[in-house]
Amino acid sequence: MTTRVGPLIIVSGPSGSGKSTVIARVLQEAKVPLRVSVSATTRPPRPGEREGVHYHFWTREQFLQQVQAGAFLEWAEVHGNYYGTLRDEVEPYRAQGIGVILDIDVQGAAQVRQFCPDNVSIFLRTPSLEVLEQRLRARGTEDEASLARRLANARREMERIGEYDFVVVNDDLGKAVAEVRELLARQFRE
Repeated sequence: MTTRVGPLIIVSGPSGSGKSTVIARVLQEAKVPLRVSVSATTRPPRPGEREGVHYHFWTREQFLQQVQAGAFLEWAEVHGNYYGTLRDEVEPYRAQGIGVILDIDVQGAAQVRQFCPDNVSIFLRTPSLEVLEQRLRARGTEDEASLARRLANARREMERIGEYDFVVVNDDLGKAVAEVRELLARQFRE
C-alpha cells in the first residue's frame, strides 16, 4: 500500500494577525497527522522562544551558506532578517503522509507555490489595520520605527490576499481556529 503524500498548507498573514496562536491551537486539537515546519531565521529569539521549537536561530553566515547549499524550499529577507523553510522540515514528513503547515510570509508563499503547486494556502488577517496595530502595540516588543515598518509591510501583504485559496478573519480566536481546523481536515478527506 502506498502512503498518500501529506498536504502542504501555507498560512500567511501580517505580524500580529494571530498566525502562531491559531496554528498552535489547531495542532493541539488536530485529529489528523499534522506538524508545523520550524523555520530558520537570523533574527534574535524573543523572550520564551526556544531553538528548534519556535525557530532555528542562525547567524547570517550560517543562513547564507545553507542558501548556497540548496537547503531551503523558500527564503526571504523580511524586516532586515532572513527567514526560510528548510526542505528537511517538509519533504520527509509529507512523504510519510503527514501534513505540514508553513507559517510564512507572502514572499515565501509565492516561492513555495512555484515549487509545490499541490499546496493549499490560507491568509489570516485581522478585521482592520487598527486592530492589527493594537495587537502589535500590546506585544510590547516593537519600538515606533519597527511598528511603522510592520504596519507598512502589513498593507503590502494585504494587497496580495487574492493569491490565497482561503481568507480567515481572526476577530474571534475560537471561530478562526475552528475555520482553519476544518480547512485542514478537508485536505485529508479529499
